[in-house]
Formats: sequence, C-alpha cells, structure tokens
Amino acid sequence: MPKRIPGTFFARNLVERRTLIFQLVKRDFQQRYVGSAAGWMWGVIHPLVLLASYTFIFTVCMHQKLGPGEVTQNYPLWLFAGMLPWLLFSETVQRSSGSLVEQANLITKTVFPAEIVPVAIFLSSLMSHLLALGLVVAAVGAWLHQFSPVILLMPAVMLVTGLFAVGVGWITSSLQVYLRDTAQVVMVALTFWFWLTPIFIPDAKYPERFHFLLTLNPLAYVVRDYRLMLLANAPPPLRDIAAAAAFGVAAFVAGGLFFRHLKRGFADVL
Repeated sequence: MPKRIPGTFFARNLVERRTLIFQLVKRDFQQRYVGSAAGWMWGVIHPLVLLASYTFIFTVCMHQKLGPGEVTQNYPLWLFAGMLPWLLFSETVQRSSGSLVEQANLITKTVFPAEIVPVAIFLSSLMSHLLALGLVVAAVGAWLHQFSPVILLMPAVMLVTGLFAVGVGWITSSLQVYLRDTAQVVMVALTFWFWLTPIFIPDAKYPERFHFLLTLNPLAYVVRDYRLMLLANAPPPLRDIAAAAAFGVAAFVAGGLFFRHLKRGFADVL
C-alpha cells in the first residue's frame, strides 16, 4: 500500500474545499435572483432604495447636516459610503445564522465541511457589495469630480470586514443548531449595533460619555476607512486599520474554535 504524503493530502483537501466554496457561492448567488427579471441588478437596487429613503428622511425631513470637519458635505454620498460595509457585515451575519439548519441535508448525509457555509455566504454577499461599491465610485467621480488610487487599498479593509463577519457568523450559525432562537436574537442585536455605528450620525455628535462604544465597535473603524478612501482620497490611519484587523482576527479565531467545538454534535441535533 503506497504511503500517503501529508503535503499532498493537505493540498488536495484545500483544492476540494476551494471548489466547494466556489460551487456554494455560485449556487447561492444564482438562487437569490432565480426567476427575477432584474436578476443581479437587485443587488444594486436594494441599497439605492435604502439610500433614497434615508436621505429623504434625514436631509429633507430632519435637515441633518454634516459638520465642517467631515470628509465631505455631500450627505447622500457620505451616508452611502458608510452604509456599504455595514450592509456587507450584517447580511453575512444574518444569513449565516440560519445557514446550517438550511443545509441540514448536506451536513447530516455527507462528509461536508460545514464551516465553509458562512464563508460562501460572505463571498456571495461580497459580489453584491462590489456592484454597489462600483456605483459609489462612479457617483463620486460624476458628482465630486474626483478619483483616487487610494481605493486600491479597499480590498484590505474588505478582508478585515470579512474576517470579522465570518467569525461572528460561525458563532451564530453553530448556536442556531442548538438554540433555534439565535437568529431572532441576532436580528435584535444587529438593530442596536446599527445605531451604535456612525452611519447616519458623525462621531462628533455622539455624547461624550458614549464614545467608548465607538472605540469598541469594529464597524466604526471600517465605516471611517471607507469614507476616507472613497470621499477624501486619503488612506486610513494605521491605528484604525490595526484596531479593525485586531477585532477581525480575534473574531475569526474565536469563531473558528467555537464552531469546531460545537460541530461535533451537529449531525445528532440536525
């Protein structure tokens, strides 16, 4: 019997997982828009509708204005740039929460690496995110007449956001297998989290006694980074990238260990 070479086995296993992830991403993206006349354009239409609604409420009805220290005085673009990373994060976490229960047939009947499901969900959400991002870049070019190669640094911020989102997604999805109220708790938590992130309101307008919440919020750093790169043609401060990366790696490692521990009983519970 030929001796198995560990390196060859690891490489083959890695290739198989990459293939599985690709297939899951492709199927997920197609199923989200199957039978739809607009197809993938809904990935752009949804954030545009949200932007139009929030812009009407906050600028027309509530007369929200940006302070002189902000990266731009164009509130719609400022708002849209801040919404983009939040939508990517929240969609990944929310859809990941129930993903293992939805894929129960695969997990219980085959030797299936369940941990790749939240990863595939993030990558599928990233495709819609890139469509919306392209729209923002075009709007900034047409509206503010500016474009900067600084946005080439954006994949690094997306990676940090992905690490954090997948880590949280691993925790919520594995908990949902045992506690079926987890997805509902996640929706409530995301609602609070949304308003504790400076998406509609600049950091300076948060009461001083609550500024520590912004410091502890990884999405606050990512939102600021997006606005700087898209609207100010400036690279993010190194400390912001370091803080967001620390949160992302910590969540990814902790979520992976948590998922691995609970994974042992998935087949019995599902």
